[in-house]
Amino acid sequence: MNLDEVFVSAIRVNKTTPVTFSNLKKEEFASRNLGQDIPILMNFLPGVVTTSDAGAGVGYTGIRVRGSDNTRVNVTINGIPYNDSESHGTFWVNMPDFASSTESLQLQRGVGTSTNGSGAFGASLNLLTDAVADEAFAQISSSVGSFKTLRNNIKFSTGLLNDHIEISGRLSRITSDGYVDRASSDLDSYFLQAAYTDEKTQIKALLFGGHEVTYQSWNGIDATRLVENRTYNSAGAYTDENGKDQFYDNEVDDYKQNHAQFLWNQQLSDTWSTNVALHFTKGSGYFEQYKEEQDFSDLGFQPIVVNTDSINTTDLIRRRWLDNKFYGTVFSANYHKEKLDIILGGGFNKYEGSHFGEIIWARYAADSEIRDRYYDDDSNKTDFNIYGKANYSLNSKWSLFADLQYRTVGYTANGDDTGLVDDTFNFFNPKAGLVFDLNANNNFYFSYAVANREPNRNDYESGNPKSEKLNDFELGWRYVSNAFQLNANAYYMRYKDQLVLTGQLNDVGAPLRANVGDSYRAGIELDANIFLGEKWQIQPNVAISSNKNLEFFFERDGVLRDLGNTNIAYSPNVVIGNRLAFSPVKNLQISALSKYVGEQYMGNIDSDNSVLEAYSQTDFNIQYVLNFKSVIKSITLSGLVNNIFDEDVVSNGYFYTYDDDSSGSVQTFEGAGYYPQAGTNFLLGATVRF
Repeated sequence: MNLDEVFVSAIRVNKTTPVTFSNLKKEEFASRNLGQDIPILMNFLPGVVTTSDAGAGVGYTGIRVRGSDNTRVNVTINGIPYNDSESHGTFWVNMPDFASSTESLQLQRGVGTSTNGSGAFGASLNLLTDAVADEAFAQISSSVGSFKTLRNNIKFSTGLLNDHIEISGRLSRITSDGYVDRASSDLDSYFLQAAYTDEKTQIKALLFGGHEVTYQSWNGIDATRLVENRTYNSAGAYTDENGKDQFYDNEVDDYKQNHAQFLWNQQLSDTWSTNVALHFTKGSGYFEQYKEEQDFSDLGFQPIVVNTDSINTTDLIRRRWLDNKFYGTVFSANYHKEKLDIILGGGFNKYEGSHFGEIIWARYAADSEIRDRYYDDDSNKTDFNIYGKANYSLNSKWSLFADLQYRTVGYTANGDDTGLVDDTFNFFNPKAGLVFDLNANNNFYFSYAVANREPNRNDYESGNPKSEKLNDFELGWRYVSNAFQLNANAYYMRYKDQLVLTGQLNDVGAPLRANVGDSYRAGIELDANIFLGEKWQIQPNVAISSNKNLEFFFERDGVLRDLGNTNIAYSPNVVIGNRLAFSPVKNLQISALSKYVGEQYMGNIDSDNSVLEAYSQTDFNIQYVLNFKSVIKSITLSGLVNNIFDEDVVSNGYFYTYDDDSSGSVQTFEGAGYYPQAGTNFLLGATVRF
């Protein structure tokens, strides 16, 4: 195993493990890495659905796997948890252009193996950052595209100095106006690595992070505007004193996040190795909003008298702050000898968060003082886990797998939205399976895994949420030959008290969830890699699934109704992807990438008003590499045309219901919003390597 890969070896798998997974190396996404976020680069993996608030893959982006949203996809970077501890979300916008410092990634669908951080309830994604470079290099990359998108970065490496030490780094800047009106992005990021390596030791010290300023675009649009004005953005809208519609020019999200990682792998003997990591993350930022007619009582203000008039509302500009720290350690020890492979590992992590609000301008300021906070609350979370995994080869064909994890989580919060929270969760997550190697080409596996997961911060807004439990059954077949590879698997994921998306958003645009009792996800996934001679390659995949809430109850028109089995929100039954690549000459690659996502519901009551229509998109990608024997070693030219057939794609939305008793009886009404994606758009890039 490459020494760089040891940092993720405790949580990654290969075909000897009964887990469903896909690998993606940097060479496979390099031609499309022109400034869009990592979820967009993963769009063509099996069972994956991606979306972008701004509509063009820059700024806030999201990913769903098997219908599970990004709060349920466990993400680690070099084995260290990345999901936000409170929301469980993954905010790639905080690390723009991170794909340019990613060596490879692995997406495990289903529960997967034990990992660090919040449990995987749909998938786990682990990223490995740049490997140590043997030779020194420097490179400059630039790309330009639609919506005034511009990406520039520089990378360098000293190569191995004295055969042991390497220093490397990257600086990036991305700007874009976005497809949606005013959905601009102003993104800066950096990556710095110092490494020491020899035959038995590798030590890395990493610093990386980013600063994002994005104009808010999380409101979506209604069905009428979807037809008449797809790019409309209501964020920042207000009416001035002359009755004219205006948009506040600084309705932005402004957040900085910096990471420090210290990684140490040591080969102790022919059979034992260890991996220890320390990490620290500091995040701080706010989103700013213009708000009209805000009640003094909601702000802690007392009414005031102006010209004999009693004033108890005001227009204002507010900032809602998050200032947090996340730190801890993860560790593992590996024993490998002949038929037995054992990994013992775990981690302890702590999160400290401060949530507060400031009013930076008000038309009527009442008795407030400068820097007053109209809310101020704290939260803390501790997360400890320990696990043991073992692979044992019974003979040349059969092997057994076992994985036991204990995890304990403590969470306290005191916000107005959460109420007083002081919860402790103790989870036992066993996993077991077997692998059968029929011959050198055919590999079969079966596994059963249990996962438990705590609620996130937003779940407490709706009351007293329960933790959720998942029993995951996976059955798969892998076929490998020189010209053809096939992965086929069937899964059945049975949930107890699953926290499913309701379709609604809270007041800051975050999706809300609710426990639903019993539910399941079941499906079949196929993906293949087919080589047609030396010039053609086809990589199709299809995911067909059924995703149901069992005996779902809903109160409509004041009456609690049993709707029977309903579809789980945001869970399309069909997702199809394909990549067709053609290399007519050396160093030239032309690809057509297509994606089809079937119809899905945005709520759990099977309402026609909650339907998100099926959509398809085809992208065109080209890359040509010019090699030189001079100061300039190579020039790589890349082009990407997204949505070449200009389809009206709507990849995400929201759905809500509300009751009105003004007529004398309770009536339930419904509404929906949509997030349109860009029509035909392009990115062109060049990378010069020295």
